[in-house]
Amino acid sequence: MNDDLNACAALVERGDPVRFRAAMAAPVAARRVLFPLYAFNLEVARAPWVTQEPLIARMRLQWWRDALAEIAEGGVVRRHEVVTPLALAIRAEDVPALDRLVAARDRDVEPADFANEAEVLDYLDATSTGLIAVAAHRLGGDALGAAVGDVAGSAGRALGLANWLMAVPVLEAAGRRPLPEGSDTAIAGLARAGTVAWQEVRRAWRGVPNAAKPAFFPMAGAGMILRRALRDPGLVRADGLEPGQLQARLRMAAMAVSGRLW
Repeated sequence: MNDDLNACAALVERGDPVRFRAAMAAPVAARRVLFPLYAFNLEVARAPWVTQEPLIARMRLQWWRDALAEIAEGGVVRRHEVVTPLALAIRAEDVPALDRLVAARDRDVEPADFANEAEVLDYLDATSTGLIAVAAHRLGGDALGAAVGDVAGSAGRALGLANWLMAVPVLEAAGRRPLPEGSDTAIAGLARAGTVAWQEVRRAWRGVPNAAKPAFFPMAGAGMILRRALRDPGLVRADGLEPGQLQARLRMAAMAVSGRLW
């Protein structure tokens, strides 16, 4: 198990430094949940990007859906450095949210333009919300039931939009069209939706159990990024949203130490 956790941590460290820092800022026991979840998310997210063959990409995504189905059934689960610890970290009731995450990544296989803001939000809700919700429940959010799910929904939208807006230059350079319109108005609309979601999390933050708060650590700095995009949409294409490494690390550390939402 330790070897599997180390493998998950190494995957996340290489491919998702922000979530790696978030997991390392969490209590040691919480990392047994966070690292498998974050490694799973990383492997699924990059599946459509590692090949130019749509059939192969969809086979990779289906492999993960099959693995989740095995976890849900509660029987023998395939031996894999990510699937094995994931099966120990989650419960059968968590599988639908993670399966939705995998299914949503099919859009990345043969990406079509987003017709409107609602389509962007649906995609980001599917790919971001479930991860936070499952992590929060497994870390101790079951006591609040649906309330934690509601906070996780807002958190997932805020974090998903912050990350999406920061990724716009890279996505456009890769030939993708991440915005429903190529205008500052579209950028401002997404930033506004993210800011509203972030404020919803802030209002509900006191009700989140301390044990579940590490699930939200990746949000550190998301509110600032969204506000910057709303004030100056031009920063998105100029690749000027992301804070410096030192500032990002300090915000993560401050959130972990104080328990406050930054």
